[in-house]
Amino acid sequence: MRYLMPLLLCVMLVSCGGENNSENTEPIDYRQQNDSDIQAYIKTNNIEAQKSDSGLYYAIEEAGNGTRPTTTSDVTVAYKGYFLNQKVFDQSDENGITFNLQQVIKGWTEGITYFNEGGKGLLLIPAHLGYGSFDSYGIPGGSVLIFEIDLISVN
Repeated sequence: MRYLMPLLLCVMLVSCGGENNSENTEPIDYRQQNDSDIQAYIKTNNIEAQKSDSGLYYAIEEAGNGTRPTTTSDVTVAYKGYFLNQKVFDQSDENGITFNLQQVIKGWTEGITYFNEGGKGLLLIPAHLGYGSFDSYGIPGGSVLIFEIDLISVN
């Protein structure tokens, strides 16, 4: 019995996938609302952004001149992540963090590939390419995520 509770807790955490699936287990589709919110943010902040087929918006401020990563590359990126209201929820230091693009949210897997090594810009990520419609890791369900990124290197 002593080992049963930790085992059950572990199984519950793994099966939930980090999301808070309380009473409402049906995901909400935030795509239209997110798109409207992103477009308003872009207009208000005078950002020149492109929209991909997936619904991701990106703005390249500096193209960079190094290697361009693929969706399976290992990269080092310095970043700051915040919500539409400018509240920062995460950021790296200037040295960035290194990771494989298959280990991050879909918006990063796709978005980082639009930059060359040395490139800088913004990713405006709708919920379906971020953490979805449920609260997850301190991110409210349905949230648009904005990341200032600096692609330091493709490893």
